[in-house]
Amino acid sequence: MCGIVGAVARRDVVPVLLEGLRKLEYRGYDSAGLAVLNGGLQRLRAVGRVAALADRVQNNGLTGLVGIAHTRWATHGVPSERNAHPHVSDDGLAVVHNGIIENHEAMRRELGALGYTFVSDTDTEVVAHLIHHHRRQGLELLEATHRAVSRLVGAYAIAVVDERQPDRLVVARRGAPLLLGLGEGENFAASDASALLQVTRKMVYLEEGDVAELTLEATRILDASGAAVTRPLHESGLSADAVELGPYRHFMQKEIFEQPGAVANTLEMVANASSIIPELFGADAATVFQGVDAVTILACGTSNHAGMVARYWIEAIAGLPCSVEIASEFRYRDSVPNPNALIIGISQSGETADTIAALEHAQGLGQRRTLALCNVAESAIIRLCRLRFLTRAGPEIGVASTKAFTTQLAALFLLTLVLAKQRGRLSPGTEGEHLTALRHLPSALEHVLAVEPQIEEWAKAFAGKRHALFLGRGMHYPIALEGALKLKEITYIHAEAYAAGELKHGPLALVDEDMPVVAIAPNDALVEKLKSNLQEVRARGGELFVVADADTAFTGSDAVHVIRLPENRGALSPILHVVALQLLAYHTALVRGTDVDKPRNLAKSVTVE
Repeated sequence: MCGIVGAVARRDVVPVLLEGLRKLEYRGYDSAGLAVLNGGLQRLRAVGRVAALADRVQNNGLTGLVGIAHTRWATHGVPSERNAHPHVSDDGLAVVHNGIIENHEAMRRELGALGYTFVSDTDTEVVAHLIHHHRRQGLELLEATHRAVSRLVGAYAIAVVDERQPDRLVVARRGAPLLLGLGEGENFAASDASALLQVTRKMVYLEEGDVAELTLEATRILDASGAAVTRPLHESGLSADAVELGPYRHFMQKEIFEQPGAVANTLEMVANASSIIPELFGADAATVFQGVDAVTILACGTSNHAGMVARYWIEAIAGLPCSVEIASEFRYRDSVPNPNALIIGISQSGETADTIAALEHAQGLGQRRTLALCNVAESAIIRLCRLRFLTRAGPEIGVASTKAFTTQLAALFLLTLVLAKQRGRLSPGTEGEHLTALRHLPSALEHVLAVEPQIEEWAKAFAGKRHALFLGRGMHYPIALEGALKLKEITYIHAEAYAAGELKHGPLALVDEDMPVVAIAPNDALVEKLKSNLQEVRARGGELFVVADADTAFTGSDAVHVIRLPENRGALSPILHVVALQLLAYHTALVRGTDVDKPRNLAKSVTVE
C-alpha cells in the first residue's frame, strides 16, 4: 500500500517524481503529494489521483533538485489534504511513509510532551517529529533517521528531506518494500522498480532495517545495527513497455490478454524438457522435499484461491494431505506444527504483510521447509524462504489480479508433479502426458480469449444487477470464489460463491429472477451432480450463466445462457475457466462505468496487516 518516490539530481526532479507516482498509483490513490527543496521546503498535496496533484504543481510552477513524493492508500485518517503526505516537522523537515506504525499513539503522547503539535490523524506524523527531535540533539539526518526508526514498531518504508541538509535524501525500510535507483550524478528511491525505469535500470534493494543516504554522487547504507554495509547492484530486466498501457483500454484488459505469454514464461524451464526435476524450486529442493508428509499453503485473497485449487491437485496427484490457510488468520490461532510439512507462501508482490508474518510464524514453530511462489525476484518473501519459484508474470498493475493468478496455478501444478514424482506416484507415461498438457496451456488460453464477444453480451445482462451467485464443484469451487471476487472488486456488485452442493443448505433462499447465477461446468466427474444443483436454481426462477466445455451437454434457453470453452484440459481446466470469469468482471465494469484498474477502497501490494 502507498507508493514512494524520491530523487536527488542536478536537474528539476519534479517531473521524475510525478511520473514515478503515476507508475505507483496502483498502490494507492486516495491522495498524493510531494515536497522539494528549492531555497527551502516547498510542499503541495491534493486529494484524489496523481493527476490532481500534477495540475496543482503546474499551477504553482514547483521545481526542485531534491524531493520526495507519495501516493496514499488511507489507513490512519480519512482521505483529505491534511492527512496526505508528505508530513512535516519544524525547520523544513518532511517525510513520506508506507506502512503502519503500531506504537504511534504512545509516540504521539511522548512527542506531545516534548512540545510537538500534531495537525493530522496519521501515524506518519510521529515519524517526522521523531526524526526532528533527534536532529535537534545535533545528529546528521542519516543518524537521526536511524535513531528514530529504531523506536518504531510496525512496518515502514520512509523517505526524508531536510532543508538544513538540502543536498541529500534519506530513506529507511522494515516490512515494506524500498529500493534505490543509481544514476550518473543523480540517485533515486522508490517502492517499486517500475517507478524508476524512466531514469535508470540500476537498482539496489534495501534489506530489513536498512537506512540509506543518497547524494548526487554516492549512496551510503547502514544496517539495523548502524554498521555500514554494501548491498548488491541489480540490473532491472523490466522494460518501460511492460508498465505502459499500449493499445489496451485498461491494465486489467492488457493483463488478461497477456496470460498466454505469462504462463509460457512461467513454464519456460519445462518447455523442452522430457522430465521434471525438484531443482526447479531451488538447488536443495530434493533434500527439502525428501520426507515431506504434508503441505500447508499460506496466502491471501486471489493467492489463497490459487492455493485452494492446488489442494485438489496435491492430494489427488501427489497423495499428500494439504491445508490452505488464510495468512492473516494463521498466526493468531494455536495450530499444531509439523516439522515435516512443506510450508508454501504465495504472493504476487512478495511483500504481502500477512503472508510474510504467517511464514515467519510457521518458521518460529519449527517448520523450516518453506517455499515462496512469487512474481518479484527481489521481494521479502523470496529472501525469507528456503526454496523459491518465480512465476514470471511480469508487472501486474491492475489492482484486480489476473495473470498473477493463472501463473501461480501453473507453478503449483508443476510443484504437484515434482512432489508426486519424488514420492514415486508419477509414472514416466503420466509425467509425459502432464508435460504435454502444460506445454499446450498457452495455446489453450488463447482459445479461451476468443469467447470475449460472447462474454460482452453477458456483461450487458449483469450490469444492472445488484447481486450474483457463483457456483462450482470440486477444484472449480475455488474458481467460483475467484470469479465472485473479481466481480465485486471492480463492478461493486455484491457477489458470493458456493460449492454447488451447498445451495440447498441456505443460499437457495436468495435465488429469484433478479439473482443471476454463474456456474462453472467442465465436463468432469461432477458435471451430472452440478446439473442437478442447477435444476434447483431454475425451479426457483433463477437465471443461469453457464461456462461449460465444448463437450459438456447443456442446452441453452432464454434463462439458461451457455458459453462453451473451445477445449477440455482436464486437471488444468481451472486455469482456463477463470479467464472467462475475469472477462465477465471486466466487461461488466465497462458497462457500469467503474474505475477498472483502481477500484474504490482497494490498492495493490498489501504491505499493511
